[in-house]
Amino acid sequence: MTISRRNLIKAGLAVGMASSNTFCLRAQAAPTADRRSATVRMVIDNLSNFDPCVSSADATLGHALAIYDTLFSVDSKLVPQPQMVGRWSVSDDKRIYTFVLRDDLSWHDGTPVTAADCVASIRRWGQVTAGGQLLMARATQISKEDDRTFKIALKQPLGILLNILTGPFVMREKDANQPATEQVTANIGSGPFRFNHALAKPGASFTYDRNEKYVPRSEPSDGLAGGKIVRLDRVIWDIGLLASQQTAVAALQAGEIDFILAPPVDLLPVIDSDPNLELRVLNRLGNDYVLRMNCLQKPFDNVKARQAILHLVDQEAMMRAAVGNPDYFSPVTSMFGNKTPMTNDENTGWYKKGGDPEKAKQLFKEAGYAGEKVVILQPTDWAESSNTAQLLAKQLRDIGVNAELAPSDWAGLVAHRAKKGPVEDGGWSIFITTNSEASLGDVASNSSFAMNGEKGWYGWPQDDQYETLRAAWSDVETLEERKIIARKMQKIWWDYVPSVLLGQSVTPSATRKTLTGFPEVPGWYVALWNIESA
Repeated sequence: MTISRRNLIKAGLAVGMASSNTFCLRAQAAPTADRRSATVRMVIDNLSNFDPCVSSADATLGHALAIYDTLFSVDSKLVPQPQMVGRWSVSDDKRIYTFVLRDDLSWHDGTPVTAADCVASIRRWGQVTAGGQLLMARATQISKEDDRTFKIALKQPLGILLNILTGPFVMREKDANQPATEQVTANIGSGPFRFNHALAKPGASFTYDRNEKYVPRSEPSDGLAGGKIVRLDRVIWDIGLLASQQTAVAALQAGEIDFILAPPVDLLPVIDSDPNLELRVLNRLGNDYVLRMNCLQKPFDNVKARQAILHLVDQEAMMRAAVGNPDYFSPVTSMFGNKTPMTNDENTGWYKKGGDPEKAKQLFKEAGYAGEKVVILQPTDWAESSNTAQLLAKQLRDIGVNAELAPSDWAGLVAHRAKKGPVEDGGWSIFITTNSEASLGDVASNSSFAMNGEKGWYGWPQDDQYETLRAAWSDVETLEERKIIARKMQKIWWDYVPSVLLGQSVTPSATRKTLTGFPEVPGWYVALWNIESA
């Protein structure tokens, strides 16, 4: 239900990482005879696609984090740190990077991880993501030097290369050689958990077993970086209970399951009052709710109409509809979110607590609005987005706009939003989604930041001056330089208004108090390592 939560990369290189050494522990110890086998059941999301190259869904990302590993990972400050890479170096002209894998990396089938696997994985991933495409456009060579060493040569320096390399999950070469549009279903990685094919029950549950041969790094766990120590023997990802959230909460209370990633907001008081349960926010950066408009079709092909939506939105009302409890939401005015290094206040004078319906009405008049139908896509299986869509429709009708809801499940919405034509031909005007705060600091990899017209992300805004700035953001080497460019980008963004912010929220997860050690993550998913069951 998201557009870019998988983009966990963040601007800001740690210069000192160039001298990183290989740090690792011995393989995970097998359970001892005096230790109770730890199996937990979790209700997370509907996992329907296993391949993080083919799908950007949160469920797919959570699955990939369990069974695969990455070359670099972001820490809690969203700075890239080596993960599979043991050490790396860069030439004086900053055009040639050399990476050496750390020791003891092996696939779940027992074969060693090689540099060839890494090269193939980067190339496949580079076909389908904004950051990957930027890397492929800048690279003159991505090649294996020996079994543990690979090299990336660039046409010109690329200051965010390490940030980009937090993106691709490394697969076996033979899997990564499959087309990037075809799903890899082998599910053989090198990560801390093994996918149990024998117990896989699509539509009901999937099972992940502890990878006893996994060698974690020795650094403390920090965000998605550091040591991934597995303390659970088995995790059962329960999909069947997603059909009834009330049943899932009852099962949590009864001890039949141990964790619910996103419990319904109306049941949070019930969970909070149970002495055996606890509400925990795993992603403290949170998510930003975003309203996206079709800039190709009436009425939002006119900038005045887009600006009208900017002034119409009452963020507090929207977040009450989506989240409910004000303890879990706040307003947001920067296109880069509330909590990233790119966050700034440039051109944010439009914000007004409660919105400004009269100004919105005037702007629609200036746009020449003549009663054209405004079709709002409404995902009926995602309550938060559905609720905000209904509220938006009412607010538009209140100022005389012919707003109509188009209900469907999320899969139907995804298919619908790909249509670029007018609403009379099955097109759309508005849909609502979310962005992880973490992804909002990464201009290069967040596809929703593009304003390159019909080549870009849904809504298809176009502004050549902005695109020049977006390209320049990736070229500069210092964080301060990126911040300066980010302000210039935001000035254009809020003049053009390709999308409108509805508010920022954090989502509490529900867990039995017997589970501890959850890593904090920069997205709407759960990392399975370091969790303990009493």
